[in-house]
Amino acid sequence: MRCGYGSLAVIKGVSLHVEQGEIVSLIGANGAGKTSLLKAIAGLLPLWAGSIHLDGSDITGTPAWRGVSRGLVLVPEGRGIFADMSVLDNLIVGGYRNRDRQLAIDRVLERFPRLHERQRQIAGTLSGGEQQMLAIARALVGRPRILLLDEPSMGLAPLIVKDVFDIVRGLRSQGVTVFIVEQNAVAALGIADRGYVLETGEVILEGTGEALRENPEVKRAYLGKGYREVWE
Repeated sequence: MRCGYGSLAVIKGVSLHVEQGEIVSLIGANGAGKTSLLKAIAGLLPLWAGSIHLDGSDITGTPAWRGVSRGLVLVPEGRGIFADMSVLDNLIVGGYRNRDRQLAIDRVLERFPRLHERQRQIAGTLSGGEQQMLAIARALVGRPRILLLDEPSMGLAPLIVKDVFDIVRGLRSQGVTVFIVEQNAVAALGIADRGYVLETGEVILEGTGEALRENPEVKRAYLGKGYREVWE
C-alpha cells in the first residue's frame, strides 16, 4: 500500500494483515504515518498503489460511508464525538445503518455503565475518559466487523488510559476485531496479540505483542526505562 498528500508520499509500501478476533497494534513516533494509514484503510485517503481486502473482498476505493455498512468502523483521533448532543443521541447516530439499533444501544449501555448513567448528559461535558468511552461505544453500535482505533490514549491521564485499554482488551473476548494505532507503545503492546512498528511510512518490525515489548530496539525507541512497572 502506498498513499500520501499531494506529491508527498506518507505511506511507502506497507503490507499488514489483521485476523478475525485479534487485537493488532501499530506503534510509531509522531509523523510516522500511523493516522494516514488508518485513513487509507477507512476510505478517507485514496491509495496510490496497492489494495485493501476485507474478508477476502477487495474494498479498495470504497467510500468511507459505504465501508461502515460493510463493518469497517473508525474511531478517529481526538474522539470525534458530537459535543453538543447527548450521549444517547451520539449512540443513535452511530447506529444509523443498524436495523437493530435499539438493541445495540441497550447492549453498549450495559457494557459501559458510566454512559448508561449519563445517557441524557451533553457529550461535551463528559470527562476525557468518558468521551473516549463514548467514541468507542458509538462505533460498537454500528456493529463493526473490524474496529479501527486512532490514538485512544491521547490527552488522557495514565490511570484513565489503563481503563480505556482494559475496555479494548475486553472487546476481544466479545468477538470484536481491533486494529489500534497508538503512540503509547506501552499500552498498545500490552493488549496486542500482534503488532507492527511503523517508521517514516514503512513497517520496520512485526511480531507478537510480547515479542515486540521485549525487543531491544523497541524498548530503546518507544518504551523507555521502567515501562513494565508503569503498565503492569
